[in-house]
Amino acid sequence: MPKVLIVGGAGYIGSHTSRHLAKQGYDCIVLDNLSCGHAAAVGNIPLEKADLLDMASLQAIFDKYDIDAVIHFAAFSLVGESVAQPGKYYRNNVCGTMNLLDTMLAHGVRKIVFSSTCATYGQPHYLPMDEKHPQAPINPYGQTKLTIEKMFADYARAYGLKYIALRYFNAAGAAADGCIGESHHPESHLIPLVLQAIAGKRENIKIFGKDYDTPDGTCLRDYIHVEDLAEAHRLALEKLDLFQGCLNLGTGIPTSVLEIIRAAENVSGKVCPTVIEGRRPGDPARLYADNRKAAEILGWQPQYTNIEEIVRTAWNWEMNRKF
Repeated sequence: MPKVLIVGGAGYIGSHTSRHLAKQGYDCIVLDNLSCGHAAAVGNIPLEKADLLDMASLQAIFDKYDIDAVIHFAAFSLVGESVAQPGKYYRNNVCGTMNLLDTMLAHGVRKIVFSSTCATYGQPHYLPMDEKHPQAPINPYGQTKLTIEKMFADYARAYGLKYIALRYFNAAGAAADGCIGESHHPESHLIPLVLQAIAGKRENIKIFGKDYDTPDGTCLRDYIHVEDLAEAHRLALEKLDLFQGCLNLGTGIPTSVLEIIRAAENVSGKVCPTVIEGRRPGDPARLYADNRKAAEILGWQPQYTNIEEIVRTAWNWEMNRKF
């Protein structure tokens, strides 16, 4: 089986993907600087602690292993922080990725699957959003991901890079067996915040806006289970000789903030304390994917399409988290 370097493989989606690939027989190595990831999430997969801004360390890792392909998750991803500190995001996300690509090419590695985001689209012009939707990010985080997508296209034309960029919508859930799950510090994702409020680890959950033009007045988002994302990365890896470009990963099913809270209450049997706040600037009322191209190109279909099933895996992790 191919030897795959998983960059950012100690993070939330990276660790689930590393685990999925290892179960499928892939020979994996994780590269992570552990600024956001957790060594405990890597398990028995070899872990190289390094930073993409450190070219000497990158070159040493590529010298040490005979790598066939790369999956790249490593990025700063807090939208608010990106607005306050854009330099940090361009340096880490864009410069780090260029270092990775240049090191790959110097070692004859031309295959990469990239963790991109629906944030490259910006405000929706139409729904569901397909890959032809205009790309106009409204924050530096989204801009860095779009810049990297363009970098891949340029490197493909000039150097024969083979790439697939996967544009996630809202990653959610945890491993079905509860061994790994979502653990951000600080936490910014809705489902773990709701579950932590239910568990008494937070005072309440803030609902930002209850007056949107949606069925219950709260924002609608597309929640895709992390294990479905992991499978999509493996399928993308296997299609790199046949397709290069960008694909959406989402269920195509819009779920509101209040529906998430109700699902969490049903799963936990407890009430979630809530506080209604004003709308946040830039939050669209609706955001969900057209995933037909991923189905066509990868043969991929999300297995978790019921929001309570997704939340149940997250609740199991929250109640038994190991890191």
